[in-house]
Amino acid sequence: MSKSTYSTEIEHDIAAAVQNFESMLREQVARNERMRSERAAEPMSTEFSGNYKAKQIIIGTAGGDGIGPIIMREVEAVLNTLLRDRLAGGEVALRPIGGFTLENRLAAGKTVPDNIMAAMQECDVLLKGPTTTPNAAMNAANIESANVYLRKAFDLFANVRPVVIPEEGIDWTFFRENTEGEYALGSRGEYIRGEFAVDFKVTTDEGTRRIARAAYEYARANGKKRVSIITKANIMKKTDGNFLNICREVAEDYPEIETDSWFIDIMAANLVNADIRSDFEVFVLPNLYGDIITDEAAQIQGGVGTAGSANIGRNYAIFEAIHGSAPRMIEEGLGEYANPASLLKAAAMMLSHVGYAAESDKLETALAAADEKLGARMTGLAGGATCREYANEVMSRL
Repeated sequence: MSKSTYSTEIEHDIAAAVQNFESMLREQVARNERMRSERAAEPMSTEFSGNYKAKQIIIGTAGGDGIGPIIMREVEAVLNTLLRDRLAGGEVALRPIGGFTLENRLAAGKTVPDNIMAAMQECDVLLKGPTTTPNAAMNAANIESANVYLRKAFDLFANVRPVVIPEEGIDWTFFRENTEGEYALGSRGEYIRGEFAVDFKVTTDEGTRRIARAAYEYARANGKKRVSIITKANIMKKTDGNFLNICREVAEDYPEIETDSWFIDIMAANLVNADIRSDFEVFVLPNLYGDIITDEAAQIQGGVGTAGSANIGRNYAIFEAIHGSAPRMIEEGLGEYANPASLLKAAAMMLSHVGYAAESDKLETALAAADEKLGARMTGLAGGATCREYANEVMSRL
């Protein structure tokens, strides 16, 4: 290729990137204005939970990929036992959503096929297993992460991840912004051929304000005295700097709550510092940092297989394990040894969200007992306890 041809191609790439970037900027301005209008029309509830009292609650269950269908099978068994009377009385319905697999998504050429999306929209809340996102090594279509897609489609702006270790005085709740940051535009980066690649990160004023408000409202409602804002504002001065400043503005409305701020790297160190980590309570942080540091927190609790999470918006909520689909376990024939505790804890969060506090507490108590008895044997390896053994132990406590 001649030098002039190469230069022409680079100029073409730059022009296309500039056009794409302008389009993204305008989209984000429109999105921020839409969120501002929603806030003015309907301020966020201080309860941060849905109103499901006037109708039958439809809970969708979608297994996903890898170990997802295996752990979902056991979680459905637990829910059928726990909610037996409510199911019989028609107060609640469990609605399995089949076909939400990587193979079907690739065949449809869509992150979430239309029929699957329609089925999800018919439910009030969704309990979802892990899904696989194709990567460059898989030689497959470049479809977006299903998690990211669903969070944006339903505008599930708050990813709430609790980590509790009573014997160490740890009771953490992470409020991770769920629809922005690197994840919002991560599939729309640019590559200037043979030269460099660039991806984009976005932090809107309204998106930051609503996740900060959710964190402080939760802290106030639950008697928490400290909220920690986590950024890398010393380096990412526009995005993280704005996130930090807006969170501080919101904090002024909650004078009874102590607010501090930390950079993400030192907070990662703080979580493993036994001398101070029990002092932290509620965290609010951007998308990517929240994804990473909550895995660290879950590992301290006992592994990513022990932690559930909630994705909550104004009108919908999705509950899921924080881990992935574990393709290696499937490849090695170890799927039946997967730990269902993470998805069961997500189910407990879901029950609390829809107003079934008694059932949620009962499930949490049963999970604690099962962890006490089987936790050390949930290794994910042949010879350890199986997914079904764990679920049976939980059900025996119900």
